[in-house]
Amino acid sequence: MTTLRLIPTNLKGQVIIPSSKSMGHRELICAALAEGKSIVNNISMSEDIKATCRAMEALGAHIDCNQDNSGRMNFTVKGGVLGAHEQTIDCGESGSTLRFIIPVAVLGQEKISFNGHGKLVTRPLQPYYDIFDRQGLMYTTTKEGYLPLTVQGPLHAGEYILPGNVSSQFISGLLFALPLLTGNSVLLITGVLESQSYVLMTLSVLAKYGIQIKHINYKRYEIRGWQKYLPRTTSVEGDFSQVAFWLVAGILGGNISCLGMEKDSLQGDKVIIDILLAMGGAVNYEGNSLSVKPVRTRGIVIDAANCPDLIPILAVLGALSKGRTEIINAGRLRIKECDRLAAITRELNKIGAKIIELPAGLIIEGIDNFTGGVVDCWNDHRIAMSLAVASIRCTKPLTLTGTECVAKSYPKFWEDFASLGGNYEQCIWR
Repeated sequence: MTTLRLIPTNLKGQVIIPSSKSMGHRELICAALAEGKSIVNNISMSEDIKATCRAMEALGAHIDCNQDNSGRMNFTVKGGVLGAHEQTIDCGESGSTLRFIIPVAVLGQEKISFNGHGKLVTRPLQPYYDIFDRQGLMYTTTKEGYLPLTVQGPLHAGEYILPGNVSSQFISGLLFALPLLTGNSVLLITGVLESQSYVLMTLSVLAKYGIQIKHINYKRYEIRGWQKYLPRTTSVEGDFSQVAFWLVAGILGGNISCLGMEKDSLQGDKVIIDILLAMGGAVNYEGNSLSVKPVRTRGIVIDAANCPDLIPILAVLGALSKGRTEIINAGRLRIKECDRLAAITRELNKIGAKIIELPAGLIIEGIDNFTGGVVDCWNDHRIAMSLAVASIRCTKPLTLTGTECVAKSYPKFWEDFASLGGNYEQCIWR
């Protein structure tokens, strides 16, 4: 376990934002399903992206990558040959990989097993189990429904039903797979669809690779079978869930410009700009970059239903804003890499925050500064990066334990933190 001691200091300067992990997963899956050679440029490597590459190679794709001068990875993907080349797919700790790939893997008749690590082992898969039961597919899992999962296809065309209040990853997984079936299918969403923006991202990437899906208000999807993915050359835009850390860092302490951001992005986490503006932040687009400068923000009500990944860093900002910040509709944060509501509450309160944890949200009363001390990252990349940003406004050094977990999504985080003036040292903590 790596422990870092951060000396409070303002961050400022320019930083190149990692590519969108959400878009990267989708591009690589579609490229691997396309017959022929696709090139996907500008992907920032992370443990989750590695997991998706492993999964698609296990199903028959061939993926090569090379690194350019900026450290971004460019991928050459030869796909279209779908079949289980390996009997077990290791999804690491990537929920996107697991839930996206399960329907794709059971297009064929081979028996395939899925395993994972950390909190992924216990993350819910019941919507897929319900589909397997309705279609009579053979599968085995633990009595609690945890990984490892072994399942044998094939899926059949027809009617599929998913509740809208589960992760959109289940919807996306079916949207990847159903166009390849030998028959037409309909996917019906019951109740309110949460995280609609992630479904829209999936549909946009599918359309890029030649897959056509009609929908009615994102509740009914009419999916023609016998479709084929077409190879493409494309590039992945910057990640709004990652730029959020640097935007908040700039608001708390220094002028920061974030490069590589697409103004017309479909990413749901682009809402970070609207939220920061509503809190009084000064955020501006300048070409393909976002710039921000220090300002004292005010508390507001933040609805987490469609942007759960933003909540840890927004909790940091809320804790240092004037008045009260309320986080609502955030229950799904309890089944992420860790219980993020509990984690961010506990760790920020250790250093002087005034946060009350609710079943599905937070109530945060603003303070001027954190005190510093010792906090834990809970093996969660977003908790770690949020606490790093919190150090800017500590009156004493802040020691973080378990900082290596940023590799899940942003391996260069600490390098970028230092490039903006962050001051830290590795230490032995007992």
